[in-house]
Amino acid sequence: MTEEAKTAHTLTPVLRALRSCLHLMVAALLALACVRAVADHATAAPAVIAAAAALFAVYVTGPRLPRLRTSTGAAALWLSAVALLWLVLLALTPDGVWLAFPLFFVQMHLLPLRGALPAVAATTLAAIAGFGWHTHTLSVGMALGPVLGAAVAVAVVLGYEALYRESEQRRRLIEELTAARSELAAAEHAAGVLAERERLAREIHDTLAQGLSSIQLLLRAAERALPERPGPALGHIRQARTAAVDNLAEARRFVRALSPPDLESGSLPAALERLCASTARTSGLAVHCQVSGAPTALPTPHEVALLRIAQSALANTVQHAGAARVELTLSYMDTEVALDVVDDGTGFVPAEVPAPGSAPAGGGFGLAAMRARARALQGTLAVESAPGEGTAVAVTLPCAAAPAVPETAP
Repeated sequence: MTEEAKTAHTLTPVLRALRSCLHLMVAALLALACVRAVADHATAAPAVIAAAAALFAVYVTGPRLPRLRTSTGAAALWLSAVALLWLVLLALTPDGVWLAFPLFFVQMHLLPLRGALPAVAATTLAAIAGFGWHTHTLSVGMALGPVLGAAVAVAVVLGYEALYRESEQRRRLIEELTAARSELAAAEHAAGVLAERERLAREIHDTLAQGLSSIQLLLRAAERALPERPGPALGHIRQARTAAVDNLAEARRFVRALSPPDLESGSLPAALERLCASTARTSGLAVHCQVSGAPTALPTPHEVALLRIAQSALANTVQHAGAARVELTLSYMDTEVALDVVDDGTGFVPAEVPAPGSAPAGGGFGLAAMRARARALQGTLAVESAPGEGTAVAVTLPCAAAPAVPETAP
């Protein structure tokens, strides 16, 4: 048995119980040998008692020696002393043969297997020879007892070793599974935090950021109208106030992960028409909305994504395109729904769009947020543009066919 195994074994409750039983067995067998020697009025009774006492003293000293559990040499030395005293006791009384059985277990426990098996074999031969010397006979039946005892001891110890190794493998497997479970939970938590952060970033960009940009444009228009044209300036200020109220409501709703109010009070086509009308009113652009195909009931995530993408695309047109006209088209197909936003602005080179946050003003999140929304629903988003040729944003989302729903007036 290895030092690691011996050290680990000393910590198991089962092994501690077996050791206690083994010590009690040794003490009982020594006492039996002494009692029988005295009861038979044997002349060697004092010598038997002395040998038993010496053997018991050496035996009980062993478990108190720390090196006995960590050093094979110390264990072999102690076992040699025990075996020598046992041979003396066996020479004095045939009852000493019974001590061979607990001695088998001690040898199997303290010695490595390559040393324990020869020690058990030598002890078996000594027990057979000693008993035969006392009885002056030697038979198969006489040899069978010590041999069976040795076989049982070897089988029990080896079986216990196999069970212990299996239990250790299971313990290590459980520890690995527990560690993997903890790592998976941590990864899921991190993924959840990242997903929620991305959701809030998209919502802030598509609602608060766009709303603040509209408010800024309205206030700038009001500033230009003052003081010569107080009427138009007041109208711009009122629109800015309405936009601020709407964006405050949007902020509260997306923090609670609720649907946009435009979708709760009507269908997606109606919400897009209201969005186009609001954009035209605040920006002065000609924004036209049309629906192609029979409107069908879409899953709420699809409607929210399409509305937010439309908001972001129109906001980009107002802020960057310098366009005069925008066409927004919602197309219902058998297994897909598509949204196209086309303007006649200055255009740009899509491959040269800076990465999100790398632009001088810290922008660049619009297209990235739109692509993320489409990708989250297994959809696609394409951007076609060139300098001086306007811009077309097209998003396509897969969806199952659903019953047609009546259009709701804006």
